[in-house]
Amino acid sequence: MVLVFRVLLAVAALTFIAWAAPLALSASEPERVDKRIAITFDDTPRGAGAFLTLEERGPRLIAALEQAGVRQAAFFINPCRIQSDRDGALVRAYETAGHVMADHTCTHPGLSRVSAETYLADIDRSQAWLRTRPTYRPWFRFPFLDEGGSNREKAQAVRDGLAARGLSNGYVTADGYDWNMERLTIEAKRAGRTIDMARLRDLYVETHVGAAEFADSLAVRATGRHPAQVLLLHETDLAALFLPDMVAGLRKAGWTIVTADEAFDDPIARRTPQVDFANGTRIQMLAWEKGLQGSRWYDRTDGPTADRLFEARVMRPPIATGAAAQ
Repeated sequence: MVLVFRVLLAVAALTFIAWAAPLALSASEPERVDKRIAITFDDTPRGAGAFLTLEERGPRLIAALEQAGVRQAAFFINPCRIQSDRDGALVRAYETAGHVMADHTCTHPGLSRVSAETYLADIDRSQAWLRTRPTYRPWFRFPFLDEGGSNREKAQAVRDGLAARGLSNGYVTADGYDWNMERLTIEAKRAGRTIDMARLRDLYVETHVGAAEFADSLAVRATGRHPAQVLLLHETDLAALFLPDMVAGLRKAGWTIVTADEAFDDPIARRTPQVDFANGTRIQMLAWEKGLQGSRWYDRTDGPTADRLFEARVMRPPIATGAAAQ
């Protein structure tokens, strides 16, 4: 009887395993993709846009960040552009709202156009102002994402100069060319053309969610992981108007909004890609360094492509009048 019982028990166990194993496999969930992204702004303070006065835009942008639940954005400052009490008050308002300040040079030169000595002197001017700020971070972002182009000697001289000043690279990983969309909007407004605001919002959101998705896909190919992304925006009317929609779009696509502090603590922050032309996003340069085939550039960062898309998606055709309408 004992032997029969043991045989029955073994058969029951094998039956359970055969039944349970497929159930476990079918019930398993896909691996969670950790998509994190920080929001950053360049060129603060920036000139007037198409829709808001400078006095309106700053508070509107702060409110938009709060509405979107972005508890810490990073503003990369050009101190030499602070020309009035209004400009200074705007920067203080960003700080009071909990956002952080970092260096974008004093006058916004492109490194490829000036000497390393001139460039570092410009940084020293911005540092003299920034280091007194209560939310200052020792990050430096290259204007135009120009890290020296093909001049490796100059690029290295500036890297050494940044290290000597205690500054790390405040790189970008995702770029939707929002400055170009803002330029097109300003030009259309000045020309008296009719702008479809709902379609402009949708294009803005779609473009930036697409930039994040492209950067994440390229990063996985280049690094084998999902690093924290750093989204490049500018202090524009479009950001003030559409940022909550954009952040909602990112979250819908599975993104978590993180602080710039968290993003710049990612392991890719400690890498300096060695490439023939130092310009562009950190992810693009890592992909180039690895020798990945295919495009390393988000298609909407091509000027003519972006311009055609704006015209087709945002601009309303003129309304026919008189005999032409008949």
